[in-house]
Amino acid sequence: MKAEILTILKETDGYVSGQELCEKFGVSRTAVWKAMNQLKKEGYEIESVQNKGYHLTKTPDILSKNELVSIRKTKWVGNEIYYYDVTDSTNTQAKSLGEKEAPDGTLVVADKQENGRGRRGRSFESPAATGIFMTLLLKPEIEPGNASMLTLVTAMAVAKGIQKIADLPVQIKWPNDIVIHGKKVCGILTEMSAQMDYVNYIVIGVGINVHNEEFPEEIKDIATSIYLESGKHINRAMLIETIWEEFEYYYDLYIETQDLSKIVKEYDSYLVNRNEKVRVLDPKEPYEGKAMGITERGELIVDTWEARRLVSAGEVSVRGVYGYV
Repeated sequence: MKAEILTILKETDGYVSGQELCEKFGVSRTAVWKAMNQLKKEGYEIESVQNKGYHLTKTPDILSKNELVSIRKTKWVGNEIYYYDVTDSTNTQAKSLGEKEAPDGTLVVADKQENGRGRRGRSFESPAATGIFMTLLLKPEIEPGNASMLTLVTAMAVAKGIQKIADLPVQIKWPNDIVIHGKKVCGILTEMSAQMDYVNYIVIGVGINVHNEEFPEEIKDIATSIYLESGKHINRAMLIETIWEEFEYYYDLYIETQDLSKIVKEYDSYLVNRNEKVRVLDPKEPYEGKAMGITERGELIVDTWEARRLVSAGEVSVRGVYGYV
């Protein structure tokens, strides 16, 4: 009931009468009063005036299931939401839910991760009250070989979401790092359970640096946060909602063709090192060239002196010749 009350309060400009809420939910005035007090304890600023009712005056940066449900406008993403104050890893939780037949579109969100992971098993710092740590569970009817492209679909959605909420010049470092002013603000980790010709489930983990005011010495030159770049504390729940609204749009384009043909042009426009020199860290033989954009399969096109080469996501890393980008 608290999530539904929040939705009503947010959608009403003036006051909502206690009697109206009693009748809507079939509960007593005492039950409504208790719900309001619980919301106040969670940090919502709610004004109550006799003979008028309740009015939401301020929503601080609260991350909770009630908050996420109260602002949800997505069609199917977040049809089930699991929220944790602390968890080991949202990807781990989502995979467990995938094994237990949780539905397509289930969303896992945490305020803090104790064992966050990035690509190639790297650890991902996930302190409380600073970032967004979330994972989407998907059960698409696609060929397993087409799953890696979903990482690029998610990158587009995250870039657009941050751009809309924070009004920052967001770019993408192929295939899935979101960068602002040349520094990484978000990483994406996609994992899959599949058979030869069938996808059991896919989980897409997203970690965003939001309120961080500083970073450890070893990563401060390549990492940043939305706060450091904008000077503003944004609402994390609203950013989460906006990202998944954008994801549904790009996902539909992807599903139509099971490739990125309808996204390539826009993705390329966000590519931070397009037409720039890059170094491909191929374990067999690293090489340099100019990044030209992506193919409809999500491969990075790299022009070398000898030929045009295609780099597949997940196989190798790509860096700028003179640094991270």
